[in-house]
Amino acid sequence: MEDVDSIFINTINRSSRCNGKSGTEKYNGNDERSGRYPFVKALSMSGGDGDNSYSTNSLLQKRVIRKVKPVLVKNTQGMMKNLNFPNYIKVADLGCATGQNTFLTMSEIVNTITVLCQQCNQKLPEIDCCLNDLPCNDFNTTFKFIAFFNKIVKSKGLCFVSGSFYSRLFPSKSLHFVHSSYSLHWLSKVPKGLEKDTSCVYITASSPPSTYKAYLTQFQSDFTTFLKMRSEEMVWNGRMVLTFIGRETIDDPLHRDCCHFWTLLSTSLRDLVSEGLVSASKVGPFNMPFYDPSKEEAIEMIRKEGSFEINDLEIHGFDLHQSNYDEDYKLHSQKSKAGEKEAKCIRAVSESLLVAHFGVDVMDTLFNKFAYHVSQHTSCTNKTTVSLVVSLIRK
Repeated sequence: MEDVDSIFINTINRSSRCNGKSGTEKYNGNDERSGRYPFVKALSMSGGDGDNSYSTNSLLQKRVIRKVKPVLVKNTQGMMKNLNFPNYIKVADLGCATGQNTFLTMSEIVNTITVLCQQCNQKLPEIDCCLNDLPCNDFNTTFKFIAFFNKIVKSKGLCFVSGSFYSRLFPSKSLHFVHSSYSLHWLSKVPKGLEKDTSCVYITASSPPSTYKAYLTQFQSDFTTFLKMRSEEMVWNGRMVLTFIGRETIDDPLHRDCCHFWTLLSTSLRDLVSEGLVSASKVGPFNMPFYDPSKEEAIEMIRKEGSFEINDLEIHGFDLHQSNYDEDYKLHSQKSKAGEKEAKCIRAVSESLLVAHFGVDVMDTLFNKFAYHVSQHTSCTNKTTVSLVVSLIRK
């Protein structure tokens, strides 16, 4: 017997409800309901998982779902038989709200399809599950229950339900264009084998060669997986444009600028250790799940994986001092102290990791230190950090 080939979870916002109109109504500039009842636009179930949340207080809805189960099962079976067991099924839960309940329904549909196909000796289809609700719905809390969904579906095969792009996300040959910006330099996990390098949170010139090899190996694994997953999802001749942080090619793969953001973060953490705010034993095992490949490394991995043709590859400058400065509208004043912009940018992308390891209390002090160290390197011109832009064609 086979297991469900693929299951995908996607979200779709029900924006027409937020406008107070159905999709068939025309705008005439004089919407009586919108004028008299503007609060309707704020409609959504209470988010989170606290005492007053919808997730915690939806037992009635859960009981209703269980009562409706026979109808759900009967119609799912009828649909599969009438459609002659198709290879691809798309299921939508309209008004899914937040919490576990929506996964109870989806799992019942998936389980029904699984059992029926096994009983009838039919190949199991890919299943695309779309969760739909208002734009202000708390989908974050809903997606926290994906692990719960995985436990209650009967299929023990390849069940691709994930928010990570290092796994399958979409049905086979369903994507025509993929774009990813400043995401792929983040690794799926901290590499193994970094125990000997406890002085910095990332590669530096003083790191042992094993540190570079560990990071490179993890990036190779992740990037190759990313390419393989997307190749299965994309149509022939589909395009991808990928932008991620990289580094200029130099002879020493361990070299990172003295003003590299992770180098300065390491220095800032050591400041906290010297001031007794953080223990050295706490800093030692902390490493960033990040890698900045060279152009050559990226090209080699793409060619080795083999699913895509490189259409173009560009290298652009990387300047964190412009991270909070909009060149088009000039929204931010240049009066800001040197280092503050870079500190805010790095804090925005790394604080969740740092808080999970060091706690929230030291964050302000840490990034004040970081801003100071950045200000001491404003004249640094020997920068090797760049933005790599790769455009690919699905072969």
